[in-house]
Amino acid sequence: MSQGLDGPHPEARNIPEGRRSPEGIRLDPQNGADHERHRTVISALVQHEPGVLSKVSGLVSRRQFNIESLTVGSTTNPETARITLVIEESPPGIRQVETQLEKLLPVISVRELDDDAVRRELVVLKVHGEEPDKVHAITEMYSGTVLDAGPRTITVEITGDEQKIDDAIDAFAQFGIREIARTGQTALARGEMWTTDAEEERYERT
Repeated sequence: MSQGLDGPHPEARNIPEGRRSPEGIRLDPQNGADHERHRTVISALVQHEPGVLSKVSGLVSRRQFNIESLTVGSTTNPETARITLVIEESPPGIRQVETQLEKLLPVISVRELDDDAVRRELVVLKVHGEEPDKVHAITEMYSGTVLDAGPRTITVEITGDEQKIDDAIDAFAQFGIREIARTGQTALARGEMWTTDAEEERYERT
């Protein structure tokens, strides 16, 4: 019979105390604290071709990242489109989202935007129309536009940052909101900073 290897019995060995976060990151047992989650905006420049949005959303959802909103639209280059992701994750999770997106073939460039990025979204609200004068007053207060007005309902459009949209929804709630459609955020880097590296490189070549 062969002799076993030298060393302590399995029951006598030290058991590692380390834990892992939901993202699979090993946590320091000294502090034992998970990374705090925060909301951030990620901009991805992608090839403008069929199926890109489903590939991006599928990748993010499969990894169970918490998506707050996702928008897509054209850019100055007809061959590319911009996808804007608002996610709530820990810093390691955010880095993982960027890394995974960069691996997709249609994705050209990815960047997490700074907190001071220019962010806007649009909401369309349909409210009860029993008090049209008050509805119009609230619409003007938030620099909105009346899209449709009938004897029983009024539909308005409000554009602005997230806080403005939230406040407008709260203000219109007094009339009774029948339906609501909200786009989610789209964003660009502030000032002369390019939103993604690829756009800067393309501009310098032209």
